[in-house]
Amino acid sequence: MRSWLRALLGLTFFLSTATASEVELTQDAEKQQRCNGMYSQASWGGSVDPFILTMFDNSTYTGEKDAIVSFVIFEWRDESLLGIRAKPDDTSKEVICYDANVQAKLCNQTELGQFILQPNASDISKNPIVTQAINLRNPKPIKYDIKKTGYYCVWTYGYSAEEYRAIVTFRNAYGELPAAQIAKLPFYGGLTIVYAVIGAFWGFLYVQNRHDILPVQNYITAIIVFLIIEQLMTWGFYDYQNRHGDNVLNKALMIITAVLNAGRNSFSFFLLLIVCMGYGVVKPSLGKTMMYVRILAITHFVFGVIYGIASLSITPDSAGPLVLLVIMPLAATLTAFYVWTLNSLNLTMKDLLDRKQSVKALMYKKLWWCILGSIMVIFAFFFFNSFTFASRGDPGFVPNHWKTRWFILDGWLNLVYLFDISFVCYLWRPTVNNRRFAMSDELAQDDDGFEIASFGGSQEDEEDGRSPPRQHSPSGAKRGLSPSRPKPVAERHDRHSLDGETIFAVGEDGDKWSDDEDSPRNSQERTRLTDKDS
Repeated sequence: MRSWLRALLGLTFFLSTATASEVELTQDAEKQQRCNGMYSQASWGGSVDPFILTMFDNSTYTGEKDAIVSFVIFEWRDESLLGIRAKPDDTSKEVICYDANVQAKLCNQTELGQFILQPNASDISKNPIVTQAINLRNPKPIKYDIKKTGYYCVWTYGYSAEEYRAIVTFRNAYGELPAAQIAKLPFYGGLTIVYAVIGAFWGFLYVQNRHDILPVQNYITAIIVFLIIEQLMTWGFYDYQNRHGDNVLNKALMIITAVLNAGRNSFSFFLLLIVCMGYGVVKPSLGKTMMYVRILAITHFVFGVIYGIASLSITPDSAGPLVLLVIMPLAATLTAFYVWTLNSLNLTMKDLLDRKQSVKALMYKKLWWCILGSIMVIFAFFFFNSFTFASRGDPGFVPNHWKTRWFILDGWLNLVYLFDISFVCYLWRPTVNNRRFAMSDELAQDDDGFEIASFGGSQEDEEDGRSPPRQHSPSGAKRGLSPSRPKPVAERHDRHSLDGETIFAVGEDGDKWSDDEDSPRNSQERTRLTDKDS
């Protein structure tokens, strides 16, 4: 009856703390210590004073003897104040106060079962260090108040207890969200607002030119709406966890967010591929190819969902060779998208250049530079992260980078994606002559050896009422083989503004028949006209 009551109390204790940001401590070597970043109330605000609460479960206590657990909580920068070397040349420290260490005067009898601290630890430590010997017969909660932002650790050790279990709650002032992830809350909220602004501008142009919309612009409209919903759901997931902790509903929201993220990736690759194929601008339809692209996008989405769920349910410690069955299909569809997209973009640009479509080719050239720039940025960050994580074995790596790890792992990729989708929206934005631009071809400007000045001179001659001088070649000779010097052209009159004047004027030089009135041909023609009038 007593053991059943203890089990019930343990279950009640577990359920009462299941909604908090918490970790578990046990006698296992990998679970004896837990560390987490903590913000002070002045850093992020909030109505609750931040604290770390440790509660031991006494249901593991079964004997009559005292079961002691050594306990200490400290900030990472004060880690060097834990333990004392028995001899100056010792490489290791004595950390726990045993009877032998009491006799060696490394600690006092009253400190038996506690962690050993430096004699002046309380004076030189940057934050308070709390150490106790916890008796599992009647354990009491240990509350540690956070006054400064830092990386705090809770360390336990079974002094005389063979088995123990404790729950450590890291409670920040702003809510239940871990300190390493709180920056995601305003980040995704800001992304939601940015995508909403992009959607507002796009929607304005879409409605303004709704009678001249291309099919590819409908897909862009759909992905903008999807991105607003996806970013809003991601922000809502972190906001709910910050308010209510990691409960069952929060896990459901996590799965929904993972599914939406997989949908965003698939939809984005699908849109980029059909754009690079020239859909809507170069080709009015992709035919059966569109069906194959959709099949690839759906397949990538399915594998992305499977990968997302597996990453949430499988810990890195339990991951085995079977995890390759989840990663390899996703990698295969991702590679297919990359190869197909780049190949289609090159073919589209080559086709436009061959047909002298310089304006459309310039659009795809800009898209090519955008993709190339994104790849260069990704590789630059990849090498930067490689050098950064190369020092991961350093004990101070996590304490020094816990505030920015979220951006290195997730944040900057979202910014690259935001730039790419914004650039595509700008290039393919709705305009007045969408359909006319897409369905018409630019006149090819071939160079046949004529100079631009010759065309300009002919046009000016026509505007002045004169025909260009003709060149007469010798009899039997071909034109252009022996060009003669052209006759001097009559003095050109300066053209003034035509505002308020008659375009076609009669009189002055305009009423002359020719520059040579005494020519025989002109005399004969004038005689004929005179005879007809008479």
